[in-house]
Amino acid sequence: MGFIFSKSMSENMKNQQEFMLMNARLQLERQLIMQNEIRERQMAMQVAWSREFFKYFGAFFGIAAISLTAGAIKRKKPAFLVPIVPLSFVLTYQYDLGYGTLLQRMKGEAENILETEKSKLQLPRGMITFESLEKARREQSKFIIDK
Repeated sequence: MGFIFSKSMSENMKNQQEFMLMNARLQLERQLIMQNEIRERQMAMQVAWSREFFKYFGAFFGIAAISLTAGAIKRKKPAFLVPIVPLSFVLTYQYDLGYGTLLQRMKGEAENILETEKSKLQLPRGMITFESLEKARREQSKFIIDK
């Protein structure tokens, strides 16, 4: 009788463990999907911001370029055209970020760094562990209690 009861309990425990493992896996998959959705939305907002900034900066650049060119012609001083050069770099960068391939190039470079330059990505004290977090939490709790 004890053997049958023990076997039944063992099987129930095994089924419970499998269920818990499946549940944990499902929860992890959902978290990963949610984090990716958040990342994609943040990237979309960054691209949208760059496009909006490009529109406003493009209008400013156009007005500034026309005004500086007119001033250079009217006063016969080509030095008035000098500010157009750095402004054009900013305009080109914003265009490339919003409408060009800058994000793809950045992604490619990031992948290259992850593959070939891993040592540059290491944290100063190594990977954060549960023990280090608990130690910091306890120290903070003592600090708060001491006040």
